[in-house]
Amino acid sequence: MAENKSGAFLGGVVIGTAIGAVTGLLVAPRPGKETRQFLRKSADALPEMAEDLATSLQLQTGRLSESSLRRWEATLVRLREAIAAGQEASQREYADLVRSEDSPPTDYDN
Repeated sequence: MAENKSGAFLGGVVIGTAIGAVTGLLVAPRPGKETRQFLRKSADALPEMAEDLATSLQLQTGRLSESSLRRWEATLVRLREAIAAGQEASQREYADLVRSEDSPPTDYDN
């Protein structure tokens, strides 16, 4: 669960940084030529930022998948143990029932 939150946070930071940079450029008191040059440089950096984000998301997804698989396997183990315990209890109860039916009646049964 924490891994999922950290991946979402990291993605939010990267996207927020990009949006903040563009917004800052558009409202900054620079001449148009400087702003366009800066935007061009920033646009050139976007593919690298997108690649970094994609890599980060792949790593987070892999970790989440591994974590989910471990939890699923642990749940299956507990489920099998619970089923086995239920079967044993059912067999004991059935054996007790058969024994009580096979035993001779006593004065207390009437």
